[in-house]
Amino acid sequence: MLSRRHLRIKALQALYAFFQSFNDRIDTGEKELFRSLDKLYEIYVYQLSLLIDIVEFAKRRQDENKQKYFPTEEDLNPNTRFIENQFYQQLSANKDLQKYIDRYKISWVDQENMIRKLLVQIRTSPEFNDYMTKPENSYNNDKDIFTKIIKKHLSRSEILQSYYEDKNIYWHEDFHTANLLVIKTIKSFNEAWNENYKLPVVFENDSINQNNEDKEFLIKLFRNTIIHSDEYEQLIDDKAKNWEMDRIAIMDILLIKMALVELLEVPSIPIKVTLNEYIELAKLYSTPKSKVFVNGILDKLIGDLKTQNKIKKTGRGLKEN
Repeated sequence: MLSRRHLRIKALQALYAFFQSFNDRIDTGEKELFRSLDKLYEIYVYQLSLLIDIVEFAKRRQDENKQKYFPTEEDLNPNTRFIENQFYQQLSANKDLQKYIDRYKISWVDQENMIRKLLVQIRTSPEFNDYMTKPENSYNNDKDIFTKIIKKHLSRSEILQSYYEDKNIYWHEDFHTANLLVIKTIKSFNEAWNENYKLPVVFENDSINQNNEDKEFLIKLFRNTIIHSDEYEQLIDDKAKNWEMDRIAIMDILLIKMALVELLEVPSIPIKVTLNEYIELAKLYSTPKSKVFVNGILDKLIGDLKTQNKIKKTGRGLKEN
């Protein structure tokens, strides 16, 4: 469900919290890492359930408008395309989603004002008008309007972000990722699927070995960055001759240590992929100069490690890297 970049980000956040807390219990830090993944999945379910509640609210409004003392023609004969949306019907009937909604005790009953505001924004948008006025509709159009609702409205909603931040400390960082996962889920839906379709989970187990490569990657990245922290810090210090270690951004050092774990202990990931990923993470999570620093130090370290024959990449197309 999660991309390798998302896993690296989760590991980075957990490692930063681990080192900042001066914790020496790897198992405790690992529990917090997986707790944060559980919370990411929870906000993902919240966002899916919110889509259902927005349509349910629209239904209620149409019913109320018909009961006006002086209803208009539009009140009496409204355009029902949105409330009859095929994807919405699939999602609301999905048993797996309902199971998670019940598990997390999700309810939007006390957030009617927020949902009303979101619906007003959605209904007055050009993409919604385009969807509602198409001469013919299709299942793909029904899915597409929900991806646009996520991208253009829910992901940009300050009131929704504030709501999540108030509910859980993890969700400030998880909000963007959860929206990407919801969009990915919507796009994956098939018209032929019934209510028994299983939602994707964070880690899919191998049906034979009951393990998961992504989970193993995440655990190795977290544990071994801690285990080899001092060793890798010395390697960084040796290459950062013009920099004092205590003046280098903590996040930069952490990113380079994580990259070293991948380079030395994850043989299936190409060197160029690791290098590019950690340069990108430096741009996203550290200082303006971090991209250049992380790139420079890793480039030197990779050169040395190759010369010492310490980088062992296996698999098709990896041996030459």
